[in-house]
Amino acid sequence: MSDIIQLLPDAVANQIAAGEVVQRPASAVKELIENAIDAGADKIQLIVKDAGKSLIQVIDNGCGMSVTDARLCFERHATSKLRKAEDLFAIRTMGFRGEAMASIAAIAHVELKTRRHEDELGTCIMIEGSEIINQEPTATPAGTSICVKNLFFNTPARRNFLKSNPVEMRHIIEEFQRIALAHPKIFFSLHSDGNEVFHLPSEGLKQRIIHIFGSNYNQRLVPVEESTTIINLNGFIGKPEYAKKTRGEQYFFVNNRFIKDPYLNHAVLNAYEEILPSENYPLYVLFIEIDPAQIDVNVHPTKTEIKYQDERSIYAIIRSAVKRSLGKYNITPTLDFNQETGFSHMISHKKTEDIVPPTISFNPQFNPFDTGSQQKERQDNYSRSFEKKSGIPQNWETLYEITQKAHHQQLSIDSEDKQQESAIEKTQEKPAGKLIFQIHNRFILSQIRSGFILIDQQAAHERILFERFLQQLETHQGASQQSLFPQTVDLSVADFELITDLLPDIHALGFQIRAFGRNTFIVEGIPADLGSGLSESQVLEQLLEAYKNNQSTLKLTKRENLARSLARNAAIKSGTALNIDEMNDIIDKLFACSTPNVSLSGKPIIITFTLKELLEKFEK
Repeated sequence: MSDIIQLLPDAVANQIAAGEVVQRPASAVKELIENAIDAGADKIQLIVKDAGKSLIQVIDNGCGMSVTDARLCFERHATSKLRKAEDLFAIRTMGFRGEAMASIAAIAHVELKTRRHEDELGTCIMIEGSEIINQEPTATPAGTSICVKNLFFNTPARRNFLKSNPVEMRHIIEEFQRIALAHPKIFFSLHSDGNEVFHLPSEGLKQRIIHIFGSNYNQRLVPVEESTTIINLNGFIGKPEYAKKTRGEQYFFVNNRFIKDPYLNHAVLNAYEEILPSENYPLYVLFIEIDPAQIDVNVHPTKTEIKYQDERSIYAIIRSAVKRSLGKYNITPTLDFNQETGFSHMISHKKTEDIVPPTISFNPQFNPFDTGSQQKERQDNYSRSFEKKSGIPQNWETLYEITQKAHHQQLSIDSEDKQQESAIEKTQEKPAGKLIFQIHNRFILSQIRSGFILIDQQAAHERILFERFLQQLETHQGASQQSLFPQTVDLSVADFELITDLLPDIHALGFQIRAFGRNTFIVEGIPADLGSGLSESQVLEQLLEAYKNNQSTLKLTKRENLARSLARNAAIKSGTALNIDEMNDIIDKLFACSTPNVSLSGKPIIITFTLKELLEKFEK
């Protein structure tokens, strides 16, 4: 029997390796920009078309490459960052494995132009599927320009699994933002389909955060700084009142490398304990400087996970530093035991000379033994003079006329109450003669023939609105409430791309919004079902937050996610008092739904209590 094990060709091996390194266009963007940073560039441009499917181009002014290096960089495990195994424990660069360029070249058409600053001519290399098509000298600016065209052209299965252009573009923006936050001293720009999305000059970290997320973040940031023998921590955290329902704006960087670490994330959330509402997540952009010998970054293909030698100490340092910053800038509540605030409202703030002492008035002519007309005349004269002095209105005696009425006249009040109660009972009765009550402003109790039912009013209203919004998305007949004064909403680049993708469905729900300049929308109307509790900008921002939160936790279609997000924001909340008509309306519309018994979260909306169960409770 002949041997069956053989070495794979380099092209096949590179395609297999590309499955781990390059998962989508955003992965290629990350690898190319990190290489530009390692080359010492202080100006990096990113150009994409069709969300990176047609073109990804990175232009930098770094050190450039020689002819030999330009050819060798496309070989597997060819790197300029490592020489021996010990170098893995002293890594300061973004890349070190030497797999990215070979993996990208195996699944795309790549054109490389590079020139060192000391050379007069550069090098141009064209590769298709790991095969070099052309190599020649060329005139090019100092630095490197890499064009990646037709990504996954020879792996159609991978290309078919890519999402829509807006979704892939959001992933590219996410990777771009992470790198731009980690290197605020480098100029970055991003162009998508001919439009400039980002233009980030060299600046400080706070200005970089504001330029990426929006000018309204200027008042939301609290600085954090801590220096210890283990780590140096610096960056910014967000104020608790600006926390969101999604985890999107949370960034940890270790030696300027973005990482995902639930353990360290818990340290930050623990510092916000008792000052942050449940299921809310604060903004933070924190940088950890640590000795590379104390960590291992070679534990994940995307290099977003790190192993530490002393995790507990790092956890404690981060928690205490964040908590100290919250207290230092008066974010957390404080107690002053030197002042009793219970009597502070009783202290007068008037000047001493403005305070008038109280006076006592009496009638010197009063004679308790004089019951004649003279005594009555003297009392009337005194009362009139006292009214003029004290400002008491005339005819004040009529206030006591009710006490002079006959007893049977007061009983008529009870009879009126009985009439009102009977009228209320008539309005409470449904067509079948059932009574409806509200319990603790949370549940609706309705009598049925076999007992009674309890309805969760918030879950019921969410179900009603969800099915209504789904129908509006299908028929494009959502009712809109026109705004008297249209509002301008400034969004981050990622949120702007998300709304642009959802715009047709948002219009179908009844929103009237239109683009107004860069990353800005004008809201001219909102769905009529939302009421007037929130402003137009708040409604839109909450809709986006709920949509992103559902997107990360649930596998829903775009329309289901949108309808669910809007229904949750628009539904009446627990604790809202309802009148009889409102309760009747909820019950009627709930039983008209296709699935009235199950809430959007999969929990029951209606619980039935039978008479038999009640009798068993009373042991009858």
